[in-house]
Amino acid sequence: MKKSLLAFIFSPFLMYAQEVPKLTDEMAMKLADKPIHCINQEYPNKTAHIINNEKEVPLTPKALHPSFYGCFDWHSSVHGHWMLVRLLKTKPNLANAKEIEKILENSFQKENLQTEADYFTKYELTTTFERTYGWAWVLKLDEELATWDNPKAKIWHQNLKPLTDKILSSWKAYLPKQTYPNRTGVHPNTAFAMVFALDWARATGDKAFESQLIERAKYFYLNNTKTPAYLEPDGSDFFSPSLEIADLMRRVLPQQEFVKWLNNFYEKRSLENIEKIPVVSDLSDYQTVHLVGLSFTKAWCMKGIAKSLPNNHPLKKEFQKTATVFLNNGLPLLFQGNYGGDHWLSSFAVYALED
Repeated sequence: MKKSLLAFIFSPFLMYAQEVPKLTDEMAMKLADKPIHCINQEYPNKTAHIINNEKEVPLTPKALHPSFYGCFDWHSSVHGHWMLVRLLKTKPNLANAKEIEKILENSFQKENLQTEADYFTKYELTTTFERTYGWAWVLKLDEELATWDNPKAKIWHQNLKPLTDKILSSWKAYLPKQTYPNRTGVHPNTAFAMVFALDWARATGDKAFESQLIERAKYFYLNNTKTPAYLEPDGSDFFSPSLEIADLMRRVLPQQEFVKWLNNFYEKRSLENIEKIPVVSDLSDYQTVHLVGLSFTKAWCMKGIAKSLPNNHPLKKEFQKTATVFLNNGLPLLFQGNYGGDHWLSSFAVYALED
C-alpha cells in the first residue's frame, strides 16, 4: 500500500456520522413522480436528430421516437423508463404501481419499439446517435426486463429486442474502431457506458461481448496511473471521469489486481479532490444542474468500489462514508430545481440509492 494512501486525510465533513438514506416506498413514490410526469411530455425537447433534407424538417420528437420522445431528450426518456421498470419490479406494492404499469404498457408497444429500432437505419447519419450513453441505458433497461420473471416484463422484453439488437450490433462493430476512450464528465464518457454494457453482457450471457469489453477496458485503462482527478470537475459534469474508470476496472480485474491498480491510479491530492461536494450555484440552469447528478454518480461509484475492496483497505470505509455524504447532499437538491433536473435526476438517485 502506498504511503500517500495510508497518510490520506479526508475532508472534515466526514468526521460526522450521517444516516445512510434508503429507497423507502415514500422516497420511491416521490422519485417516480418525475418520470411519470415527463415520459409523455413532448416539449421542450432536444431531439439530437440531424436534419438531412427539407422533408425531415417537420418531423416531431414523437414522430421520430414514438416510445422515447418525452423527458426532454431520448436518453433521459430511456433511463426514466428503466427507473419505472426497476421500481415496479422491486416495489410492486407502491400506491402508483398501476399508473406506472399503464405508462410502460403504452411505451413498450411492439410497433413503437420497432420504429425506435428502425430509426438507426431509416435516416442518414444516425449510426452515431446516442453513442454510447443512450446505448448504455438501452442495455440497462433490457437487462432489467430480461432478469424479471413477470409475464408482462417478458412481453416488453421481447418487444424491445429489435432496438436492443440494433444497439448491440452497433456497439460490437464500434468497439474495435474506438482507438481512444472519452474521458469527459458528461454523456460520451466511455467508462460509464462500458460498465452498463458489461453488466448487461454478464446478465444475459453474451460471452463474446463480455470478452470484447474486458479486452477494450484493459487497453484503455490498465496502464493508467496518477490520474489527474485533482482537476475534476468541469462546470457541467455529472460524472467523475476517474471514478467511472475505477468502477469499470473493479468489474474487470480480480480483487488483488484491482487493489494494486487502484493504489497506483490515485494520488493523495486527487483523492482529496473527488471527496469534495460539488458547488451548484444555480439549480435552474440546465447545465449547472448536472452537478447535482455528480453527487449521485460519485455515490454509486464509491459504493461499488468499496464493495470490491478488502476489509483492510483504507478506502473501503472512507468511500462508504463519502457515498452517504454525497447522497444526503444530492437528494434535497433534486426537488428544488426545474425541468432541467426534473427530467433525469430521479433515475440517477434511484440507481445511487440501491445497494
